[in-house]
Amino acid sequence: METAQITRISKFLSLHLRHQPQALGLELEEGGWVKVEELLRGCAGQGLPITRAQLEQVVADNDKQRFAFDASGTRIRAQQGHSVEVDLLLVPAVPPAVLYHGTVAAALPAIRQQGLQKMQRHHVHLSPDEATAQRVGQRRGQPVILTVDAAAMRQQGCVFYESGNGVWLTEQVPAQYLREL
Repeated sequence: METAQITRISKFLSLHLRHQPQALGLELEEGGWVKVEELLRGCAGQGLPITRAQLEQVVADNDKQRFAFDASGTRIRAQQGHSVEVDLLLVPAVPPAVLYHGTVAAALPAIRQQGLQKMQRHHVHLSPDEATAQRVGQRRGQPVILTVDAAAMRQQGCVFYESGNGVWLTEQVPAQYLREL
């Protein structure tokens, strides 16, 4: 498949596995899982017929590993970023001492005042390294990279989770734990 087609399918899957599963006739199971056959049927019903092989390529080639198959290969889910109610069965984990967040300059005034908020999602997303945060931030313009003092947050009782693709998740990041690079 061409890059443009992979991107189109990936965006379609992100929309429906994270935000609008009902539009494809899907109901997220515990952990955010849906049956692959139901997903493929739903995609075809919405005018985007894809094959199992194409789905496997999108999952394998996604630079951020947004999607994952279960061990049996019969179910798929978005790793994180949901706005619909779902329990991803995440287990608290000890983060690296420093995490990163990519954003744009226009967001800085609100971030300086309120910290990082999860907004419509279940968690704030944090990157394990500066390069990943850079890629995330540049989606909306010139990126600004923030460091997160995860060690200090954890000492204060904040809980972190690591998703299956290495993204770190937490409820919020108060402004005092943030610094601009």
